Amino acid sequence: MDIIVLTTLVASLFLVIGVAEPLAARLRLPYSVILAALGIVIGLGAIFFLRTELTDALNPVAEAIVGLPIRSNVFLYVFLPTLLFQVTLGMNLRRMLDDWMPILVLAVVAVVVATLGVGYALFWASSLPLTACLLIGSIVATTDPSAVVSIFRSLSAPRRLARIIEGESLLNDAAAIALFGLFMGFVMRGVPDPELGDALSRFPVLIIGGAVAGWIIARATVGLMALVHRHELAQISISIALPYLAYVCAEQLIGASGVIAVVAAGVTLNLTGPGRLPPQAWSNLREVWDLLAHWAGALIFILAALLIPRLLEEVGVADIGLICVVIAAALAARAVILFGVLPLLRLARLSPQVERPYRVAILWGGLRGAVTLALALAVTESFRVPDEIKRVVGILATGFTLYTLMVQGTTLRWVIGRLGLDRLSPMDEALSRQVVAVALQTVRADVAKTTEKYELSHDIVRSEAKRFGERLDAAVTEAEDSSDILDRDRVTLGLIALAGHERDTILSRVRERTISGKMAEQVLSDADRLIEGTRVHGRNGYQNAARSSVAYSKAFQAALRLHDRAGISAPLARITADRFELLLSQRLILRDLGAFIDGRIRRIHGRRVADLLHELLSRRIEAIETALESLRLQYPGYAEELERRFIRRTALRLEEREYDAMREDGLIGEEVHTALIQGGAHRRTMSEKRPRLDLALQRSQLVRQLPLFSDLDEASLARLARALRTRYVNAGDVVVRKDIAARSVFFIASGAVELESAGQIWRLGRGEMFGQMEILMARSLRTKVRAIAPSTLAVLDEARFRRLLRRSTSLREALRASAEKRGIDPTALIADGAE
Repeated sequence: MDIIVLTTLVASLFLVIGVAEPLAARLRLPYSVILAALGIVIGLGAIFFLRTELTDALNPVAEAIVGLPIRSNVFLYVFLPTLLFQVTLGMNLRRMLDDWMPILVLAVVAVVVATLGVGYALFWASSLPLTACLLIGSIVATTDPSAVVSIFRSLSAPRRLARIIEGESLLNDAAAIALFGLFMGFVMRGVPDPELGDALSRFPVLIIGGAVAGWIIARATVGLMALVHRHELAQISISIALPYLAYVCAEQLIGASGVIAVVAAGVTLNLTGPGRLPPQAWSNLREVWDLLAHWAGALIFILAALLIPRLLEEVGVADIGLICVVIAAALAARAVILFGVLPLLRLARLSPQVERPYRVAILWGGLRGAVTLALALAVTESFRVPDEIKRVVGILATGFTLYTLMVQGTTLRWVIGRLGLDRLSPMDEALSRQVVAVALQTVRADVAKTTEKYELSHDIVRSEAKRFGERLDAAVTEAEDSSDILDRDRVTLGLIALAGHERDTILSRVRERTISGKMAEQVLSDADRLIEGTRVHGRNGYQNAARSSVAYSKAFQAALRLHDRAGISAPLARITADRFELLLSQRLILRDLGAFIDGRIRRIHGRRVADLLHELLSRRIEAIETALESLRLQYPGYAEELERRFIRRTALRLEEREYDAMREDGLIGEEVHTALIQGGAHRRTMSEKRPRLDLALQRSQLVRQLPLFSDLDEASLARLARALRTRYVNAGDVVVRKDIAARSVFFIASGAVELESAGQIWRLGRGEMFGQMEILMARSLRTKVRAIAPSTLAVLDEARFRRLLRRSTSLREALRASAEKRGIDPTALIADGAE
């Protein structure tokens, strides 16, 4: 093909891509449908001009289109890794872990069900061998839910639901392509009826092998990117190589799934990149990948659609009947998952509630696209596949894809309208009015600053201010006078607005580098949980999300067990350091929210709602301070180092801001500005580096801070520190059960617990102890102990406690006071303990 013709054709394809997006918006159709339609039109036009005798002028262009070197390897090795890798970078993986069960069901289980359902339906309806039918089933099991996701976003559907569908799109193609490779091997070897159990048993091997390969390559790549941290373009270039290296190495070197390797590599970079790369470099890297994926996705749709006229040239009546079988079986398989399995997961509390209208929309929005066509093309290109199977695979996959795009895709928005999903609820209507009122208040303040800065005409300013003030008053009045909004809903609206402002504040702090990129992802996830929890469960949802943000995570508990039982401390040190920085970041953000309540929410919802929000905010701040104090008691020097790091980063940020202002004012030139910024590069790098947390538990310092041991000498303190074990508990955790006799004494280093015995309740805080009564009275008091705050406990066994009691006067006094508080004669206790 002539290079000029090829260049012109490629440029024309990008022109089509540029036109397709605004055309899709104007016609209110999914972008993928428009791309496919344009590709089909171009393909039909090329075939028409080659076969018509009307003119030969367009024959060179038509021949170039028909002769494009479109092969399945172009899709699978060039475009597909780009698309999968970008999807992983753009997802909030921490939030997706909250919904891992429905994501796995929709992505992996649904793929297996669709493959088997379509495969066996074709086997019963045709004369094809079972392996060929299962191969077709795996090809059509790949879904492209981007259309329903984009529409859900435009309809303000629950974010959690859109996130589940995004997670499906991430894993769906990977699982389906892994199955495709499995059954393709059977077809090429001529195995007509494989053992299904043996076939599916190889499926996990493909996935695990690909995941391990992707993780190893990504870790090595991230390390290389960290070495060139001063060269942003070099980091972006290295990231471009990552998905292709992962794909090729997994496929060619170890025989695992390349797409799984790409997904694993993207997930690894998503989780580790923000902590290893500068924030601006990470942001620019994601923008580059967004653009690459936009081009790759559009090109793969257009190029695949060009093939549709050729793949359907030999279609017959019997083939149309088989296409109908595929359509019915695919829809039935997806319906089984959405209407059968998901409700069961909901009953088991493993999945959020997905309302029936949304499930119908997801069912109808399961479009197929370029990946399905690319897999079908791979079959038609293989010389080891029988010709009849090639023909049927090409026709069925193409016909089914065409149906989903041109029937389901064009009617999806109409279906959503019929389901009533395009109408705002009363809560959302009220929220929109509140958003307008809050936004106009912010705009008025910014406009006032602008007019003052530029010294505009006083009469014009006063006239426009009056006009804008009237609009603002009307918006505030409309927000205040919503008669259909109950008081509890006003609280909910206020909390949603507060959580939204918290999220905006976090983003602002990240841009200013006050919060590191690694912590930004975590605090943003917490803010999203606040918003979603409030929208679904009101004030209780907000409080539950706030408590979970400061509680000890499951990962923390697992790392603690690994440290205690295996002596491996690195995971616990890392998670503890993350917790330290996270709590400091949260405290920094929350202290800025009070002004928003007074300046925005109070005017719209009144004093009572504002006061309630202040109370809830104060509780959150108190919980964070308590959690921070718990960590300070164990690692007193580390909190100080983190605060010093915060001050240094703030000073460097302000210094750079001054240099930027001087450049904008013309006081210094670009060369001087660059030199000044580069001069502080080392200090900036050091300020980003987090100090190392030494996890030698510093028990001696912890012991010294407990008043119970104030009279012990240094030798005794050292022995006690070696004997103590540390235990962490969340609020609500049961520390001691009624039916288990105590064999240890617990000292509260931080937090608080609640004791329940014989119908009475006592609360104990920092510096107090429990468990000693049961030991000294030599019988169970049937006492239940429950933590009422995240707490750190120092645990001492019975024998060491008795020896300590004989040496410590202050401990005996504390024991006497505790016994009197619980109505127990302390004389016998002290005498018994002294024996």
